[in-house]
Amino acid sequence: MTQNLKHVVAAEPTSAHHASTGSNTLQAHRNELYGFVLKRVRDEAAAEDIVQEVLVKAYTRQRTLKAPSKLRPWLYQITRNSIIDYFRLQRPSEPLPDDLTYEHTGAVNRAERELARCLVPLLDELPESYGSTLRLAEIEGATQQQVASRLGLSLSGAKSRVQRGRKLLRGLLLKCCRVELDRRGGVVDYEPSQGCDSCLDGCKV
Repeated sequence: MTQNLKHVVAAEPTSAHHASTGSNTLQAHRNELYGFVLKRVRDEAAAEDIVQEVLVKAYTRQRTLKAPSKLRPWLYQITRNSIIDYFRLQRPSEPLPDDLTYEHTGAVNRAERELARCLVPLLDELPESYGSTLRLAEIEGATQQQVASRLGLSLSGAKSRVQRGRKLLRGLLLKCCRVELDRRGGVVDYEPSQGCDSCLDGCKV
């Protein structure tokens, strides 16, 4: 099911959590982050640009910081993602640094597996026609032709129902979770909202 998450998740909502992270606090990490970035991109101007972008992102996304004590690892996660974006956009022919390749792939795969569990209870909240269709397409991995055959629909009807169901499911998910995506649509991180019992129950390990 995780390979279909990008069809369900299409936007990054704003978290209800708030952490007061002033610009001075963020700037205190600038030199440390600059050294980390420079070691991987080996270009002083690019490293400076990336660090500036990281600090801007951190400032504008401070509401997504779960706890002030996690500021440093949170900054490094934003930094790693920014370096990955830099390589893919500016130096696409070059391989990612080994530590970033392994970490990014593992983090995305882990987040997608965990978030996939959140979707299962949310399917029960959809109208039955859409819930049953998405269970076939997303949970069982049926093709849209197989969905059409099993539900007695035309192929175009099955496609339409799957697309509509994904849109409804996306709406439910984004009410329950803050979801952070990378540029390819992969799920990098998520955070269930406290007020959503379905999502919290589904996301439990």
